[in-house]
Amino acid sequence: MQKFILFTACFVASIVYSQHKFLNDPKLSEEDLKSTQSKIEVDAPAEILYRSVHFMIDYNGYLTQEIVSRVKIYNKDNAGDYLDHEISVYDNGRGDRETLSNLKAVTYNWEDGKKVTTKIERDEKFKSKEDKNYTITKFAYANVKNGSVVEYSYSLYSPFLSSTPRILIEEEVPVKYVEYVFDNPKPLGYSINYKGSVTPTHRDSGERQLYGNEYNTYRFAYENIPAFKDEKFVLNNNNYKTGIKAELNSTSINNVFKSYSLSWKDIQKRLYEHDNFGLQLKKENLIKNILPAEILALPTSMAKANAILKFVQKNYTWNKEDDTFTDKGIKNLLTTKIGNTAEINLLLTMLLKSAAINADPVVLSTVKRGMLLAYNPSISQLNFVLASFEENGKIYLLDGTSKLTEINMISPRALNQYGIVMTKNDAKQINVLFPELSKTVLSIDAKLKPDGTFEGRFADRDTKLYAMIANENYTDNEKVFAKNYQDEYRFPFTNMKHGLQPNNDFETSFDFTSDTFVDNIGSKLVFNPLLFLYSQNHGYNQKEERRAPLEFYSAYDRVKKVTIALPDNYVFENVPASKKFRTEDNSIQYSYVVTQNGNELTVEATITIDDTVFPKEYYPAFKQIYDNVTKMEAQVVTAVKKK
Repeated sequence: MQKFILFTACFVASIVYSQHKFLNDPKLSEEDLKSTQSKIEVDAPAEILYRSVHFMIDYNGYLTQEIVSRVKIYNKDNAGDYLDHEISVYDNGRGDRETLSNLKAVTYNWEDGKKVTTKIERDEKFKSKEDKNYTITKFAYANVKNGSVVEYSYSLYSPFLSSTPRILIEEEVPVKYVEYVFDNPKPLGYSINYKGSVTPTHRDSGERQLYGNEYNTYRFAYENIPAFKDEKFVLNNNNYKTGIKAELNSTSINNVFKSYSLSWKDIQKRLYEHDNFGLQLKKENLIKNILPAEILALPTSMAKANAILKFVQKNYTWNKEDDTFTDKGIKNLLTTKIGNTAEINLLLTMLLKSAAINADPVVLSTVKRGMLLAYNPSISQLNFVLASFEENGKIYLLDGTSKLTEINMISPRALNQYGIVMTKNDAKQINVLFPELSKTVLSIDAKLKPDGTFEGRFADRDTKLYAMIANENYTDNEKVFAKNYQDEYRFPFTNMKHGLQPNNDFETSFDFTSDTFVDNIGSKLVFNPLLFLYSQNHGYNQKEERRAPLEFYSAYDRVKKVTIALPDNYVFENVPASKKFRTEDNSIQYSYVVTQNGNELTVEATITIDDTVFPKEYYPAFKQIYDNVTKMEAQVVTAVKKK
């Protein structure tokens, strides 16, 4: 906390009035239109030429967001993220809603020595209702070619003043110029939460006369920003990009000062006073006599909690909407058996309490929403609820939104490092991580024929959290899930099966026959004993300095186990020796174990990663270990006929 306060103070103290002109959209230059590559990064598929994000709150209490974005397309096949757009418009369902207006989208091309303009017509934009609160306006540019410049602008009017969206300054492509402007009436006080490493080229902050009234203004502009290269082994790269967000901290209206500077204790108070959170928890009469007597009769809190979780999973279904607040309430959930995250896990909390278990809700932000900023308490950060209970000084987490969760094994979308336990009287931060180890076991049982053809069976089995992830991916889209295997293993296979096993492991298996794994050298058959599980490359190949920590959903074992049987008249030669290596602190361990029994050979290669998050300084250790793994697994064996 002290580091954050010091940083903010230094940052604000350094801001001075600038002569730079903000909100001054430049004309599209002929040079930009005719350019063939970025001067910042020559191989970039696109480049932000100009982007302006302007938030302005008027004295009637309305927030206007005005966006202008101009992007140069160098390679349209690799710039898809900048050619199709979605704009979300929020409606709280209680009479307050955002309004989108003045949407314009244009493509510019340089043809026959002149600028040619192609506008998107009204019927090329369309709205879709995504859920009960959001309507999405979608559009795509027309007549896009390599060398085109695409530009859109729009205004979004909002009655919601508590915070603004986090605006990312860094992009996946280079940025020539981007600016952020926030103007608010003096009676409203805002904190400007700045996170990231990129420093503004121009800044301007202070009190001034704007729009005929007294305003506070915060203006930041940036020039020539390199592309932010998404890094592997990161759950959400946006967490590590430079971004800015405004949060309401106070009001001073009619000489009445009101502070909204919040601690998590303040958030706790507001949540427990809220109709769709704390007041739902008070409706204990709704859940009387719901739990079967056999659950209440169980001897320990752990046994009861486990049974109550299974009861909720069996009887209630998540509607795939995450929220901190109930939508239709606990009563409706009990009737319809369907509810959002808050409804299911607040009910779970209530049922635990009814069984005399010391239970409380936990609030957090999902991985997709972004990491919870513990030093900056805000309800707008939150979009997920878990149930928890404490026993012998240890906190256990429960999540009823998935049918496969267990105690302390919650949905992967909620494994976002931190959460806040909201007791009746306090709020405290806890770690939200999966505490156990998950396994992926890739196994092959194969027979080699004298003609160099292998035939056998392959199985890919996941346990614990990895099984839950695999099952969710399979359930979401079975065809895409199967195609991933077809894309990865490009040889003939049949009888592919997917599914949960009785112990909740998830397994994919298939039978295969292939003559592509063996080199015939004279009378010898040479092959890698890991067959198609050997890979020449690994993912730890980043050349640039690492920016983000290494993040995994779970500590894990990844096992490759291959058993190969030779024909009766063949024997093995050049069998590799077993070997093990590890880092000094044992956080990364690898073993390559070879066993031979007559004409049958088994190779088992196992890598163990013992934690879910590693500081970025560990990246070289991962690279070194995996370099050695790749070399170790490149070894081959030879099968020869007996003499």
